[in-house]
Amino acid sequence: MCSRLAYPGLVAADQVPPGWPDGVHPPGSPGFEHTAVRWLLDVVPPEYRQHDVLLRHPVALATLARHHVTACVEGARDGYRTARAELGKVLPPGSLAAVLTAYQAEGHRLVATAQAVELVSRALRGETFVSQLAGARASGRTQPAARRDR
Repeated sequence: MCSRLAYPGLVAADQVPPGWPDGVHPPGSPGFEHTAVRWLLDVVPPEYRQHDVLLRHPVALATLARHHVTACVEGARDGYRTARAELGKVLPPGSLAAVLTAYQAEGHRLVATAQAVELVSRALRGETFVSQLAGARASGRTQPAARRDR
């Protein structure tokens, strides 16, 4: 089922799928693209702001953000896998467990961010999200809305 967000002054398009990022207006609403770009720029390294093409073409920014966040997820997973071998002998007792806990927390955060980037990217490409009946889809993925121009 989609979540309802309150955006003062908006009449339509106030439903977004689970995992939609806070602060990004719903697709099709006034300010959607602007808030999506602002949020995506906060996801990527600050140097990405120097490239005007990414500001002019939000779909390109979303694509770069997806690749960046995917690499971060893989980096966190690799760090977690190798932490014992790399740090086990150089950290004081108990610190390795704290490092592994940090990797786990960051991994969860990064996976959630990657899922949100994917949703925003799909919306920027024109996909429409529709509410699902409770229990209709176990996966929680949304379906593209039927095209009305046929």
